[in-house]
Amino acid sequence: MTKTKRQMVWAAVAFSLAAGVAAQQISIKLPQDNALSQLRPGPAEEVVRRNCSLCHSTDYIATQPHLDAARWEGEVRKMIQVFGAPINSSDAKTIAEYLAGNYGSDKLPSRLEPASSRP
Repeated sequence: MTKTKRQMVWAAVAFSLAAGVAAQQISIKLPQDNALSQLRPGPAEEVVRRNCSLCHSTDYIATQPHLDAARWEGEVRKMIQVFGAPINSSDAKTIAEYLAGNYGSDKLPSRLEPASSRP
């Protein structure tokens, strides 16, 4: 085998190894959310967690001011239009309804009551 062919073989091997390493799926394990900032349980909790926690923790949701339904819709729309959140229109409606139903202005919690004991 000539020197050039040998170099080409080694280059192909090196490229294959590099491609294999690059193709490996990388995953990370995020820490658990703050116990006092868990999302309130409900039928849409998973939709909210799946869409919203791509960009921020549930602390960010649970510690927001309690808004009325129209303002929560505006917040969800802002996340999509301004920050580029990849949320489809069906999920956006579900998220806004969940937030209004669980963190609406009529759902103001006691400051001393932990999230896990709230309805």
